[in-house]
Amino acid sequence: MAQSASESGNPFVDGAEGGGPDIAAHRLPADAYAANFADVKPVLNRREALVEASRCHFCYDAPCVTACPTGIDIPRFIRGIATDNVRGAAMTILEANIMGAACARVCPTEVLCEEVCVREKQEGKPVRIGALQRYATDDLLARGEQPFTRAPSSGRKVAVVGAGPAGLACAHALARQGHDVTVFEAREKAGGLNEYGIAAYKMPGGIAQAEVDFILGVGGIELRCGQALGRDISLAALRKDFDAVFLGTGQAGVNALRLEGEDMPGVLDAVDYIAELRQAPDLSALAVGRRVVVIGGGNTAVDIAVQCRRLGAEEVTMLYRRGPAQMSATWKEREFAQVNGVKIRFFAAPVRLLAEGGRLAGVECAVTELGADGSLEQTARRFTVEADMLFKAIGQSFVADPVTDGAAEALEIAGGRIAVNDARRTTLPDVWAGGDCIAGEDLTVAAVEDGKVAAASIHAALTAG
Repeated sequence: MAQSASESGNPFVDGAEGGGPDIAAHRLPADAYAANFADVKPVLNRREALVEASRCHFCYDAPCVTACPTGIDIPRFIRGIATDNVRGAAMTILEANIMGAACARVCPTEVLCEEVCVREKQEGKPVRIGALQRYATDDLLARGEQPFTRAPSSGRKVAVVGAGPAGLACAHALARQGHDVTVFEAREKAGGLNEYGIAAYKMPGGIAQAEVDFILGVGGIELRCGQALGRDISLAALRKDFDAVFLGTGQAGVNALRLEGEDMPGVLDAVDYIAELRQAPDLSALAVGRRVVVIGGGNTAVDIAVQCRRLGAEEVTMLYRRGPAQMSATWKEREFAQVNGVKIRFFAAPVRLLAEGGRLAGVECAVTELGADGSLEQTARRFTVEADMLFKAIGQSFVADPVTDGAAEALEIAGGRIAVNDARRTTLPDVWAGGDCIAGEDLTVAAVEDGKVAAASIHAALTAG
């Protein structure tokens, strides 16, 4: 039997506060959970990889390279696979993107490199760049070797706040240059969203931690977990103790629905639930509703919706206030959700949460329309969706307090995020930032590029003159 919430400390197990007959654990046969959360994109075998690599035209001025935020030389690494130089292919990837293994799994390649592939234009079927990238990087990680070397110590110290993709990419690049890097991470594990925020079927088998270990293996990087900015450390103290600081804190805030009763039992934050799911030792003990509603139209909304179905929810409905063309989740993610039995209702805005017996019973929505100028308008039409569990997946927000409180010098915040220049340098001369805490695409691959660009700028500043 599942533990109670008071026994387990887990608000998502059977018996949690507000739990009822429609929210329960152990909805499926015991063996179903392993199958439902197995890798949805198994790695290619050698024959499959060689066949796929042979489809590449090895274009000059390849559009796929331009479309990759980290600028991986895609034709070069695919040629490496085609000639059975898989290690060389992996090194081509990792020199540009040290988190190439994770990105091969989570990157929306369908709207990046693969969308502009010449084969896509010719045949409607691009070279499977993401799958080939995974084939090469997984092979190198499986070897257990450390191909990167660290330069002699420079005697300079850099603090990196946040052990997500941006922070780890920055730390690795700086360590290779011989700088001593200390990474401060608020959570118990490094990895950021790769460890805590990605659907479990996309990043199974401990790959996130294997990649962290690989990055730290270059040497010169000290990882301190359980150290939160604003609680355990301050920006002012870091600036005093280190020669440079990189902020990769992500977005700690969760956007609210701003509806009455939002704190009632049954209404949850999607990011918290996904993190709990990814760390759960027994998925069968994780409680899920029978009728689940997800508010949002991004990747997090898709991830929580599909995972609820795979935990045994009978009905999962995504409500999105605009149309499919405006969804931030890609067409491929949307199709994946629908194939997994998720119903998507477009042009639906929640206006009232319905309660019964003090807990969630449903959500009332207004039908919306797009005005001629693209603005969103609510109509008088209403409909109701029954729900015993509702997830908020309407985006996260940057919490500025830890980087501004008590600071002798102001760190500029613009548009709700840290302001930086093209080199990812902030308005403070010794502080850089990257990832979700600055403006840009909220993608793992974009965060890696931020860390890489910032590291180059930090190195130049530390070695100038």
